[in-house]
Amino acid sequence: MLIFPNAKINIGLNVIERRADGYHNLETVFYPIAIKDALEIVVSDKLSFQSTGLEIPGRMEDNLCIKGYHLLKKEFDLPPVKIHLHKHIPIGAGLGGGSADAAFFITLLNQNFDLGLSADQMMSYARQLGADCAFFIQNKPVFAFDRGDEFEPIRLDLSDYKIVLVTPPVHISTSEAYGGVKPAPVKDSLMELIYRPVGEWKNYIKNDFEASIFKNHPIIRGVKAALYEAGALYASMSGSGASVFGIFKEMPDLRELEKTNQVFY
Repeated sequence: MLIFPNAKINIGLNVIERRADGYHNLETVFYPIAIKDALEIVVSDKLSFQSTGLEIPGRMEDNLCIKGYHLLKKEFDLPPVKIHLHKHIPIGAGLGGGSADAAFFITLLNQNFDLGLSADQMMSYARQLGADCAFFIQNKPVFAFDRGDEFEPIRLDLSDYKIVLVTPPVHISTSEAYGGVKPAPVKDSLMELIYRPVGEWKNYIKNDFEASIFKNHPIIRGVKAALYEAGALYASMSGSGASVFGIFKEMPDLRELEKTNQVFY
């Protein structure tokens, strides 16, 4: 059975406070986009994982799909499966690709083996694999808060706009991103700001990670500037980077950016 996990962008990201458990409370808006991986499972005589496309770092045992299998195997009589993932979503780019793969894998197991799990139950499993994994179960725009794993549905439709994603040749680790940010309460929540016209977002909606990451990686700051120069209504780094997206009314000419970056239209 084959399924196509998609990426997401973060529209705004406020790091509000450090939690006692070492994580951070934050608020952001998750919005699904059409850049996709391909994920297939086939019943086999043993559990295995293989990937093609972009190279996935780390051991097979640490892959979130494998962890998701073992998580559900504790409660369901799952047969061994052969997992094949074709990786297309850039890795370490703030797009949630690994989380999407894990969430879609849970959905795939639920469908393929008639586990009878509800969306809420699948989200509960997904939360154990990563803060944003649960988002991809329902895969609809949400206001995310707490660790980024609690959601409030929002009415946000950007289908009349062109969303362009640019991924420079830079990898930003989570530790680098959070090491450069100073948590602070917000005066105006994204829950309200997101309903302002898209053309006003640049005056109100920010990503707290940008200040330090732009300082350490000027190439990312340059991508954002280039998107505004090309006519973006709003441009921002997604999550903890390094990808930057631009929202346009018309499709822009980004041939110069294409020379040194991955550009997804």
